[in-house]
Amino acid sequence: MANAALDFGGGAGIFDINLSLPRGSILGLIGPSGCGKTTTIRLINGVYKPTAGTVRVFGVDPQQFGEADRERIGYIPQQFILYPNLSAEENLHFLGSIYGMQRSDRKERITPLLEFVELAEARKRLGSKLSGGMQRRLMLAGALLHDPDLLIADEPTAGIDPILRARIWDNFRALRDQGKTLLISTQYVGEAAYCDQVAIMRRGRLVTVDTPLGLQRQAMGGEVIFLQIEPDRYVETMRYIEDLPQVRKVERVEATPGGMYAYVTDAGKELPGLLAVLRDDLAMTPQVAEHYLPPFDEVFVRLIRASEAGQAEEVAVHA
Repeated sequence: MANAALDFGGGAGIFDINLSLPRGSILGLIGPSGCGKTTTIRLINGVYKPTAGTVRVFGVDPQQFGEADRERIGYIPQQFILYPNLSAEENLHFLGSIYGMQRSDRKERITPLLEFVELAEARKRLGSKLSGGMQRRLMLAGALLHDPDLLIADEPTAGIDPILRARIWDNFRALRDQGKTLLISTQYVGEAAYCDQVAIMRRGRLVTVDTPLGLQRQAMGGEVIFLQIEPDRYVETMRYIEDLPQVRKVERVEATPGGMYAYVTDAGKELPGLLAVLRDDLAMTPQVAEHYLPPFDEVFVRLIRASEAGQAEEVAVHA
């Protein structure tokens, strides 16, 4: 989709952006406010022209989009842009008229879309009387009115509660399952779990692009088994595990008494064997033994720190 940069000067912009988005999948663009997510989206939908590299959507340069190309895209901006003095249903009719849809076609699409975003009972309510979460869902319905192939949503869950965020992601996954392609930006790193591919951004650059599971493996340097041992046998067990050939390293879990991480290549494969040797050689069974999948907050912090350490090392080499 994009292998490009947009340099605003003075160090501002986005650089070395290399993204591809397979059809029928969700790509999450994740990072803190100001990292370049919105600029990247505006580059992809043709608002900005790259200063280097190329952008292609459906094989076409967004700067050269014709009417038919734009009709294949639905877009949800960060801010509510519909009319506050029109009802939810009237807003959708207005949007449909902009797309050139006949009134009969609009009526056919609006009712199922309002049901899809759970706004059927609020169809007569003014836009100004809708809650923030309802406004977001109305914008989703509007972006889908013309049945686009690609949906681009810029922080569609910002500022709304976790229950509504989960409901919106349910909608997104349902669209993916219908064959739609979605590019979703968010600053909530936990939402990485809902995506097929995740691009993490930091200060205008991509840190990494991977599947959610791939990100967890990257962050931890492989797969991890979490063990919780009785405190009086902790040191003995840790030294034993460190010497096992299938364990690359062992790390103490400071927040959990008796807790340790054992880093392995394949946790699912190694866990039964590890439990067997602990039982046979040390005559002990851990209180807890499981494949550890770090929460995405931890994943994000680890990957950002690793990226910053790498950049610092590169600067030192060139100094």
